[in-house]
Amino acid sequence: MSGIMSPLEFHTPGIEDFKFDGTFGSAWLDKPFWQVIIAFLLVIGFWVWMSRDLKVVPGKRQVFAEYCYNFLRNSLARDTIGHGFEPWLPYLVAVFSFILINNWFGELFVFMFPTFSHVGYVYGLSIVSWFVYVIAGFKTKGIRYLKDSVLPPAVPWYLWWLIIPLEFLSNFITRPLTLSLRLFANMFAGHLIIMIFVVGGGFLLTYPSNIIYNAAGGLSLILSFALFALELFVGFLQAYVFTVLSAQYVASSISEGH
Repeated sequence: MSGIMSPLEFHTPGIEDFKFDGTFGSAWLDKPFWQVIIAFLLVIGFWVWMSRDLKVVPGKRQVFAEYCYNFLRNSLARDTIGHGFEPWLPYLVAVFSFILINNWFGELFVFMFPTFSHVGYVYGLSIVSWFVYVIAGFKTKGIRYLKDSVLPPAVPWYLWWLIIPLEFLSNFITRPLTLSLRLFANMFAGHLIIMIFVVGGGFLLTYPSNIIYNAAGGLSLILSFALFALELFVGFLQAYVFTVLSAQYVASSISEGH
């Protein structure tokens, strides 16, 4: 987190605090970029480690791994997609794990920044989900997927001129936008609020010769820990929502009723 704390002036945290200098002479290789790489490696390492040396009588590690896997398999994939969920399970497990780690980077003191408060990375992830559910539709239905996507069954012919463009916008344009903006807005707003509490609290706590300001600053810093806990939950919730919606889009693509 950045921001200036001084007994003489206070600069309110803003969008400039979400910008970072690049590394190795490239503006692209900034802090969020490296967090994405680290999260990618952590996801691979976690699931490879959890899947090693599995036993009939599981130990603590295997119990934890099975609990995580069953939660993702049952609540995110099976219960949302239904029959034929298996091919899409690896993607859903990976995307949930990846989003969760990047969201929780905002509460880890080594990083202190949620990667998906940069909207470009959220757009990229939403585009991947868009490709997944479009591929699911073509894989299941072939070229008929295009017709089913823009023309629901039992629509009278005289309403085609209205329904077709609306369904096209809904299925191919609006979905990835709402998927991305929901995640971005929550991560951006949550991190900005924490910055205001921490930076503002630090400023008030060090304000000279004003016990009321000092007490308010101390209270602000204490409340910031509650906000950290809240953001851990929000990070988990947003990873869950993004993954569930991705699964629902896959379900709608492969459903014969769509």
